[in-house]
Amino acid sequence: MGLFDRFKRPPSAAQAAAQSDADHLANWAHSHEGVEAYVEPQTTVTEVTVVLVAKDGEWTRRRVGGERGARKLGQDLKIPVYDVRKTGYPQRMRDHDERKRIERKRAREQELRDGA
Repeated sequence: MGLFDRFKRPPSAAQAAAQSDADHLANWAHSHEGVEAYVEPQTTVTEVTVVLVAKDGEWTRRRVGGERGARKLGQDLKIPVYDVRKTGYPQRMRDHDERKRIERKRAREQELRDGA
């Protein structure tokens, strides 16, 4: 134990959440191919967030500590970063969501057939 260790503050809940979000994004980006980042603006309800979109359209969203945090994330992960207000979301993301919606619908229909 160092001389000043007892004076260090434990991380706040907000700091712990921010680190958890950063860890999630980094792990997600490393486990998917062709990842790009799309920065979403702050709204009255949410902070600035980033959506990571993989080559197949799968995506995840987390807070990033502002636009500066999003740019730093892109540099750290070596992925391109886009402003969603300028570029919009990629079509592959919408296609992925549509495929998942259809799969869920088919699974529900199959459950109904199997249960009846």
